[in-house]
This record gives sequence, C-alpha cells and structure tokens, in this order.
Amino acid sequence: MIEVSHLSKKYGTHPAIEDLSFTVGDGQIFGLLGPNGAGKSTIMNILTGYLAPTSGEVKVAGFSLPEQARQAAKACVGYLPEQPPLYPEMTVQEYLDFAAELKGIKKKADRKEQVRKAARRTGLEEVLPRLIRSLSKGYRQRVGIAQALLGAPQLIILDEPTVGLDPAQVIEIRRLIQELGKTHTVILSS
Repeated sequence: MIEVSHLSKKYGTHPAIEDLSFTVGDGQIFGLLGPNGAGKSTIMNILTGYLAPTSGEVKVAGFSLPEQARQAAKACVGYLPEQPPLYPEMTVQEYLDFAAELKGIKKKADRKEQVRKAARRTGLEEVLPRLIRSLSKGYRQRVGIAQALLGAPQLIILDEPTVGLDPAQVIEIRRLIQELGKTHTVILSS
C-alpha cells in the first residue's frame, strides 16, 4: 500500500524529515509517534500528495508521488487533517454531501449512499440534521473521519485524531479506528 524510501523534506535549510524509509501493507494500522515538530504532519502531507518531498521516493497504492498525486489522492486516500475544515453553519448532512461532491462523486444517488454509509460507520446517523457548531468536539472529529471515508478510499490518514478529546471520546475514536482497520489501511499520528 505505502512504500517510502529515503524520504527527506527541508524547509529552507531546516530538515523536517531526514532519510526516512518504511512500508505499510494493506489492511494495517500504522502509527507515527513523536513530539510536536518531529515531522509527523509533514509525512502525512507528503503521503496525501499535498506536499512534495525534497528527496526520496514515495508510492501510495502503486502511484508515485508527487508525480501522480492527483490520481493517488482522488483514487485511494481519505484524509483528516489535525484541524478538520468543518463549516459550523452547515448541518452534518449538508457538509458530508458537500464533501462527497468535492471528492468527485457525481451522481446524487451515489453521494447519498456514500454519505449514509460513512454516517453509519462513524456513528453520526442521529446527528445528520444538526448544525456542526452544536456538536461536541468528539462528534466533530467523527464528521471529519466520515468525510475521509467518502469515495471509498483504501488508505485513511488521520492526523492527531484524538487531540483535545476527553477520555471517553478518545476511547470511542480508538474503537472507530480499530473498526476502520478491518477494511482500510490506516495511518495515524499522535
């Protein structure tokens, strides 16, 4: 699923990542652990095709990055950034419909089905009609994870999915990640 070989990324003269190599097989849950500033988010941004490495080779589902980033990101990657880009004035339903359309799910019936599946998978069915601003942080994280599931990606990348959650919400999100690991490759940072 993922092959990273001798990956490096510099910002000017400051190295964010130096000579990193790893592989992640299909259906694995893989964690990037480290202190703030260790390069975890940079690695995730490279894996999603949003950021180009300074050097090294990266393949996601057989696509070489950054050359084939558009195909890889659209075809097989769902991403939850550390700060999910949620619109508080939208309902959960509206936001997920919007995200599905942005991901290129053209047919309205297909979007509806994808949103229904993602909402069920993340435990959002009951809150679909609610405004995002009225949800707890844990439910907002679930909305972010649900949008990452749209388009049926093979790889789910979750950047700090439990940051700022209370202990009960952390347990719920960890259970959800374990469930996702049964059908997806998952990379998460902490």
